[in-house]
Amino acid sequence: MENDERPCGVAIVYNKTESLVKGSPEDIVADQAVIACAHALAGALAEAGVQAALVAITDDVESALLPYPATEWVVFNLGEGLGGRLFEEVRIAWALEAMGYRFTGSDAAALALSTHKARAKEALRRAGVPTPNWRLFRHPVEVTRDALGDLPLPAIVKPVAEDASQGIEGSAVVRSLQEMRERVAYLVGTYRQAALVEEFIAGREFNISLWGNPPQVLPLAEVDFSAFQDPLERIVSFSAKWVEDSFAYTHTPVVCPANVDPEVADRIRGAALRAWRAIGCQGYARVDMRLSQDNIPYVIEVNCNPDLSPDAGFFRAARTVGYSYPEMALRILDIAMRQRQTYDTSRPTRRRGLHSGDYSRSRSLQPVGDPVCSGTVE
Repeated sequence: MENDERPCGVAIVYNKTESLVKGSPEDIVADQAVIACAHALAGALAEAGVQAALVAITDDVESALLPYPATEWVVFNLGEGLGGRLFEEVRIAWALEAMGYRFTGSDAAALALSTHKARAKEALRRAGVPTPNWRLFRHPVEVTRDALGDLPLPAIVKPVAEDASQGIEGSAVVRSLQEMRERVAYLVGTYRQAALVEEFIAGREFNISLWGNPPQVLPLAEVDFSAFQDPLERIVSFSAKWVEDSFAYTHTPVVCPANVDPEVADRIRGAALRAWRAIGCQGYARVDMRLSQDNIPYVIEVNCNPDLSPDAGFFRAARTVGYSYPEMALRILDIAMRQRQTYDTSRPTRRRGLHSGDYSRSRSLQPVGDPVCSGTVE
């Protein structure tokens, strides 16, 4: 695509999952939430006067995008693990890049690194970003006192390559070797992957949304666990995220902007920026961290593909600084349009932005219904 070419419209790519190849049956809720998010973004772009097409992946992204050539369309990439398959979102991003699309968010390398929690933590540690100590277990018989080394109890046990709190419930926090073995056995058997055992940081939990190039930190958000007396119950479990009639869901409100000491807030923002660079994030991302008793922010996850739904944390942070939902979508697209890959060319390039803070810029895209745009608009 030449730098002065304008895309015809926005293809919103998302996975349409009907069943899962692994995991717990209720995990389907998290997979299907991306469908609602895609429709919300399509509505937002239409409201902003941008032509958008909903492109559901039911088999492979190459077939799904066949009617939308890369020379005419930019991709709003919501692709995740089709059917819950591991690292499917990474393959989607590799394919988009190889097919020549400009797309929102991080590239495949960053998605792969952030999805594998143990590799991500190693990258964070190398970059000097505090992250809780951890061990990886592939079978419960591996769980011994010697194998744990200096990793203290209690600990939290997670699938090594899932997001959206899948595989995380109250029993994920373990107080003994026996509880740990049982949890490792459950995750290995149910999610068909290794279990990450991580030191449990019993402190405040923050979500930090970032976007842009260079990245900007949006207002800090804090999960309010005050309804839970036991510190070991203060986790963002699967129920807290997805089961609307559960106690965890109704008693873990998120406060944004968070009320936090300015010096501590600076530490949190600094850790988030270093985590962004360590993983190689692009476009937008969310960094989750917990605060130790001595106010050290420990990064527990970097999500390169966070939920962009109207009721999710990323938009909550953007709304706090004045963005409407359509404006958030346009800003993310604008970042993607300006994004420059270091391996694209050895020559300096200048790409046309999609949006610079008002709707008029967004109309550099073809308006809805323009007949010269190939593809199907829903």
